[in-house]
Amino acid sequence: MQTLPSPPDAAVRPDRSFSTPAVVASCIGFVLIGALQSLYGPALPALRQEYGLSPSGAGLALSAHFVGGVTGVLGFDRAFGRIGNRALLGVSYTLMALGSVAFAFSPGWPLALLGALVTGLGFGGIDYGLNQLFATGFGRRGPAMLNILNAHFGIGAIAGPALIGLFGADRYPAVFTAFAVLAALLLIPLGGVRDRHPGDLPADAAADPANAANAAGPRARRTAALLTVFVVLYVLHVGVEAAVGGWEPTHLEAVGHSAAFAASATSVYWLMLTLGRFLVAPLTLRWSEPVIIAVSCAGTALCLLAAVQPGLAPYAYAGVGLFIAPIFPTGLPWLRRAVPAARRAGALVIAASMVGGVAAGPALGKVIELFEVRAVPAVLFVLAAVCLAATWWLARATRAAAGASGGPGSPLG
Repeated sequence: MQTLPSPPDAAVRPDRSFSTPAVVASCIGFVLIGALQSLYGPALPALRQEYGLSPSGAGLALSAHFVGGVTGVLGFDRAFGRIGNRALLGVSYTLMALGSVAFAFSPGWPLALLGALVTGLGFGGIDYGLNQLFATGFGRRGPAMLNILNAHFGIGAIAGPALIGLFGADRYPAVFTAFAVLAALLLIPLGGVRDRHPGDLPADAAADPANAANAAGPRARRTAALLTVFVVLYVLHVGVEAAVGGWEPTHLEAVGHSAAFAASATSVYWLMLTLGRFLVAPLTLRWSEPVIIAVSCAGTALCLLAAVQPGLAPYAYAGVGLFIAPIFPTGLPWLRRAVPAARRAGALVIAASMVGGVAAGPALGKVIELFEVRAVPAVLFVLAAVCLAATWWLARATRAAAGASGGPGSPLG
C-alpha cells in the first residue's frame, strides 16, 4: 500500500528540500547566527565589568561559542540521515535559544561560558545543516542559493554590533534575549522543510571518508588528497577572512589613518563581503565553481598586495571583502561532486574552517610580534596565494568529473 506524504512534505516541491516560506526562514536563521557570533566582541567591556574578567578571560566566551560550533557541526553530521531534517534543525534552534538566555542571565562566569557553548552547539547545527540542505535541495541552483543564504550571515554580522552600539554594551542581555526569541520563532516554519530528501543518506560506512582507506588503493588516495586540499583551502581562506576583519583597524591606524576611519573601513569590508555573495549568485548559473573560486582567490591576493600601500589599503581591503565572499558557499557543491564521501567531507571542511577562523587572530598576532603590524597584508597575501594554488590543483584534479557533469562554464585546465 502506498503511503501518502505527510502534510509538511506535501507542501514542498518534489525537486526541492524547502518551501518558499522555509527558504525565507532559513535566510533569517543565517542572519541570526551571524548576529550571535558578532555580539561577543562588542559585549566584552560589559562582561569584564560584570564578572571582573581580564581581556583574555572575557575572550573565552567567543572560544566557547566556537568549540560548541565545531561540536554542533560534527554532531549534526553524525545524526544527518538518521534523524529527520526538521528535528535536527529544531534541536539546533532550541539550543541557540536556551544558550542565549543562559548567557544573558547567568549569575556566574562559568555558567555564562556554558551558555555560550550551548549557543555554539545550535549555531554549528544551523550553519552546517542549512548549508548541507541548500547544497542538495536546489539542484543546479544550489551554488546560487548557498551564496544568498551565506550573504544573510553577513547581514547579521553587521547588524549585531550595530544593535550593541545602539543600546549600549551594558544592555547585551536584552539583545541576546531578543535573538533567543527569534530562534524560538524560527521553529514555526520548519514544517516547510522536507524531512527526507533523496540526497540525505544515512551516515553509514560508505559515506564516511575515514573509511576511504578501506577502498581500492588509488581511489582512496585520490579521495584523501582531494579532501586534504579542500580542507587547506577552507582553513586558509576563512583564516584570511577573519584576520582581515580582526586586524584591518590595527593596520590602518599603524599606517596613518584615524581610529574612526579605520573602524568605518572595517565595516565597509564586511559590507562588501555580504554584497559579494549576493552579486555572485547569478554568476553561478553561468560559470563553474572552479572558475568562480579561482577568480575570487586571485582577486583576493591582488587586493591584499595592494593593501601594502598605505593610501590604497582601505579600498584594497574592501576589494578583499568583495572577492573572498563567494569562496565558502561556492566551494560546497564542488566538494560534494569532487569527493565521493562528500556529505561527511562537508562536515569536516566546515568544522576545519571554524578552527581556522578562531586560530587566525592569535596566529597573526604572533607574526606581528616577530615583525610588525605593517606586515599584515603581506602575510595574508601569501595565504591567499596558497588558496589560489590549491584551487588550481583541485580544478585540474577534478577536470574529468567536471567535464562529465555538463555544467556551464569550464573548469581550469
